[in-house]
Amino acid sequence: MPHSQFMGAGDGRWTALDRAKALAWLAYTRAVCPSCGTRDDEWRPEMGGDRFAYVVDSRTCPGCELIQMERETVPDGSEGRGVKIGLRPRREL
Repeated sequence: MPHSQFMGAGDGRWTALDRAKALAWLAYTRAVCPSCGTRDDEWRPEMGGDRFAYVVDSRTCPGCELIQMERETVPDGSEGRGVKIGLRPRREL
């Protein structure tokens, strides 16, 4: 969907501005580290960043904890191949 249409102004056709915005968003998302979610320029002073731009915030997610506990019970080798572990609301059981 073109940005202009999303904002309620377009007719569904992609304008040059819509394309420029889409390409800028693509470039931005490609620059984000898939692991920590930061961008290199946020850390580099020569690019306007700060070497200490972020601090670590550690927390435990109860859902991830349950998944990890279950993952530890999956057997090694052929018995554990293809095992998928996820969460489902208790009310769906």
